[in-house]
Amino acid sequence: MKTAFIRVMKWLLLLAIIAVVVLSKPWEHIPPEWHPWTPLSIDHPMTLVSKWKLAQLKDNPQQCLAVLETAPDGAIDYLALDDYTPVAGCPLSNVVRVRRTGVGFSSTFTVTCPLAVAWVMFERQQLQPLAQKHMGSDLVRVDHLGSFACRNIYHREGARRSQHATANAFDIAGFRFENGQQVSVLRHWNDNTNPARSIFLKEAHGAACGYFGTVLGPDYNQPHENHFHFDGSGFGFCR
Repeated sequence: MKTAFIRVMKWLLLLAIIAVVVLSKPWEHIPPEWHPWTPLSIDHPMTLVSKWKLAQLKDNPQQCLAVLETAPDGAIDYLALDDYTPVAGCPLSNVVRVRRTGVGFSSTFTVTCPLAVAWVMFERQQLQPLAQKHMGSDLVRVDHLGSFACRNIYHREGARRSQHATANAFDIAGFRFENGQQVSVLRHWNDNTNPARSIFLKEAHGAACGYFGTVLGPDYNQPHENHFHFDGSGFGFCR
């Protein structure tokens, strides 16, 4: 009899706990950047959950474009492109043509939609604050070396395809600011005459590691001495 009573009490306690959980709806209090079922938004802080959501956009072009539509006015000017093959052997899918974001670029470029999302989040949440912090001015232009290139890594015959072959990579050479200052990855990565430029570059490089799957810079190897390489592959390779 006592055993049956204890069993009934355990079930009643379990039901009471379930009732409290259902009535309090704790999932409604999870911040959206940590909630796995809340769609990603441009202004969500980048968390491990946000990064997981970003990775899911690779195979969901419509959802990716929906995320870009959450961008505030002026955050990105882009054109969604149909899948196409600009060069034999290098078909492109889930790509957009970026004209500008909150900054101008040395030229327009085509990247995968998820990479465009990552860039806008990085620019708004990290790059512009770092520009203000170290350069005392808004970032107004990014000089780049391109995104799409139908080639193997380092142009080596027999090597695997570069992320550039699917427009899933973007190479940054320098930055220009509203107050007229310019920062070059090649010239200012180790800048002893104006340390602010070097600090800006190194903090920007470090911050990018939270937004892109792979981030490479001058400390990685000689081919990257003049640019940052950002791409959407992997989950945190940062050198």
